[in-house]
Amino acid sequence: MGSVKVADHKVSDEMKDDYSLDRVPRDQRKMGWFSVTNITFGIATAIFYFQMGSVMALQFGAINAIISSIYAIIVAGILGTFIAYLSAKSGMNVNLLSRGGGFGYIGASLTSFIYATNFIMYCAFEGLILVSAVHTFFPALPEWALIIFFGSIVIPLNWFGIKQLDKLQKWSLPIFGIFLLCAIIMSFFTPSVYEGAFWTYMPEGVQVGGQALLLCIGMQHGIMGLTALLSSDYARFLKPKDLKIGSLAIGFIPQIFCFGVMGGLGIWFGVRLGEPNPGVYIVLLLGLGGVLFTMLTQLRINVTNIYSSSLSLASFFENVFRFTPGRRFWVVVSGLCAIGLMLGGIVDHLDTAMTFQGVFLLAWASILVTDAMIVKKLLKIGPGYYEARHKYLYKWNPVGVVSLLISSGLGTIAALGYMGSFLESTAAFFAAILAAIITVILAVFTKGKYYSKELPNDIPKEDYIA
Repeated sequence: MGSVKVADHKVSDEMKDDYSLDRVPRDQRKMGWFSVTNITFGIATAIFYFQMGSVMALQFGAINAIISSIYAIIVAGILGTFIAYLSAKSGMNVNLLSRGGGFGYIGASLTSFIYATNFIMYCAFEGLILVSAVHTFFPALPEWALIIFFGSIVIPLNWFGIKQLDKLQKWSLPIFGIFLLCAIIMSFFTPSVYEGAFWTYMPEGVQVGGQALLLCIGMQHGIMGLTALLSSDYARFLKPKDLKIGSLAIGFIPQIFCFGVMGGLGIWFGVRLGEPNPGVYIVLLLGLGGVLFTMLTQLRINVTNIYSSSLSLASFFENVFRFTPGRRFWVVVSGLCAIGLMLGGIVDHLDTAMTFQGVFLLAWASILVTDAMIVKKLLKIGPGYYEARHKYLYKWNPVGVVSLLISSGLGTIAALGYMGSFLESTAAFFAAILAAIITVILAVFTKGKYYSKELPNDIPKEDYIA
């Protein structure tokens, strides 16, 4: 029995460090807005955004890619700001917010599980970019060995949670900046395959706006929901005094960097070098330095991918199976699953997965924001706070669950082309608008009955959002 108590104590200490299954207490919200924003730069500096910018520019024209990037900054920035605010105000990430934010504690497990699989999938995809860059420079090293090595290394980098992530991102950001500056400088000394200004590049038969622009926007939707929702995993540690400036910074600064700086540079590199794959052109520009640059950026993004997936899996298994082995257990599981995806080549189907992911994540983000700002705050339906503990919640709340199922279902049908070309390219945005409308209708219809079955008396007034 003594060994069981020791094991339980270790798990509880570990859970306490990152508050995987409950709100962060107000006295533990000690991180300044700059530190939290810096951690979210792990995803903002991913080479994936280079690739998106390059592919969009070469296929659909540079100006269409630029316009879609501005659209992504605005929409994802607004959603991210609201979600960061709700997270910082309540001390909860989106998995926990969903429980009291319209889904119920079992209903929220649906979002937690799909959210976790998204991060694992991205970890595999980002890992393969790194593996291909290293393999290109060192072809003697077998790809399977590189997959296992780089897939495994993110596990110890995640071992000590949010504090370790903060240190890792602070230490590596200046190095990333130096490499990025070198790549930009080297691109000026590399002859451009396109003679005009890069923003004027347009493939033959493609025009500004129209279908080309819609296709660019459709590509952006695949990642916009993820970047907006991701902020909640870190914003919950924000100092209460930094609430307003922190929410805005956490919501917008990473989006500006993701879609504006990294996406914009991807457009620049892609047009000048005539190459859509950053794993090729970064190594072309910097040689071995390009391999090191790729290694740094991909490890920065993948530690955040594994962290977020571990929180989501912990929430899902605690919710559904009462299984609470600790966040570190889920760090290992997430890492092994990502390695399995890379070895199995499942990420070859990434385009299809991203279509569903964009629809699902934007619909989910829309429900959370609508529930908070319209249902709770404006209409005063349901409690004006968030609760994640089972004894106070119903298993299912139709407001969020039904809204998500209908909107993501119809959004997926639209994305597959069954509702015309316009909705095919704007399926995720269509799903988000639909989710918001259905959320309000169901909240009014059910009169908030399924939000809370028992009222707690220990939630600080400062944590109320309405």
